[in-house]
Amino acid sequence: MSELVKVVVDAMGGDYAPQEPVKAAVEAVTERKDIQVILTGPEDEVHAQLAKYPDYPKDRIQVVPATEVIQTAEPPVMAIQKKKDSSLVVGLKMVKRQEADAFVSCGSTGAILVGGQVLVGRLKGVERPPLAPLIPTEKGVSLLIDCGATVDARSSHLVQFAKMGSIYMENVVGIKNPKVAIVNIGAEEEKGNALVKETFPLLKACPGINFIGSIEARDIPSGYADVVVCEAFVGNVILKLYEGLAGTLMKKIKGGLMSSFRSKLGALLIKPALKKTLKSFDVTEHGGAPLLGLKGLVVKCHGSARSIEIKNGIFQCVQFKQQRINEKIGEHILEMADTSKE
Repeated sequence: MSELVKVVVDAMGGDYAPQEPVKAAVEAVTERKDIQVILTGPEDEVHAQLAKYPDYPKDRIQVVPATEVIQTAEPPVMAIQKKKDSSLVVGLKMVKRQEADAFVSCGSTGAILVGGQVLVGRLKGVERPPLAPLIPTEKGVSLLIDCGATVDARSSHLVQFAKMGSIYMENVVGIKNPKVAIVNIGAEEEKGNALVKETFPLLKACPGINFIGSIEARDIPSGYADVVVCEAFVGNVILKLYEGLAGTLMKKIKGGLMSSFRSKLGALLIKPALKKTLKSFDVTEHGGAPLLGLKGLVVKCHGSARSIEIKNGIFQCVQFKQQRINEKIGEHILEMADTSKE
């Protein structure tokens, strides 16, 4: 059997904790034999949830006690400093000490970002670690980078995001020479705000990435680019609109199909094809958003994530580990730094 990948899951992170994180852990170790899950949180609560599943492989789920919980509304820096025995901090420290390969949480985004950088640490040469979720498109998936980590990004940050995103798409998704584009308000090179105008020529001149120019928001769902580069404010707006619109369309389609007897008959005929199509646009199928550029693997799932998204986040970590994503990012970032000095 292949080596076990040890993934810490924050049992107390998210709107549906500890039920959904624990359920995800059980589903993950039941479906795959190459995973060990470590749940962090209050022992009594976590064990009470595990007791609902008598048949899982108990030797591959471990509970590590953590008496505190970081709430979403808490100031991230203060929470990380004061709640040292929180499920989030305990988990991140295990990754730092290399007692685990990865950390998955649905908890406070701010606390995960701060904890990831302060506790796990950035790879040498990485200026800012971006959050990079996969988003569904007409052609499959694209990587949106950054979607929430660095709001006031500089041009050098975006160039690193482009490089990290290219490495991710090539090694995790399997897209050779992925197409990279920067989010803009038009296709012309001279358009955009100061950050985009400054970054565009740098991406154009950057070796090792397949830069194809600007991408307008309306072209993102078509899969025009494999790596969609932007700073976190723009990325987060795109992601939230994407998710909201997808949910609204699904409700409208289902409502229309159930509006009359005739439409219900038609719905029965198209149900298999429709289900398959809608599933391809379900963001939960792609797991969470990895925080790239750290010394360990950290994945942030939605606060409202159910077990399927958390489970897929755990599976992401296995692939990241097997493909040596962190090592490859570290190597390429150092190469970029050496090239810029020449």
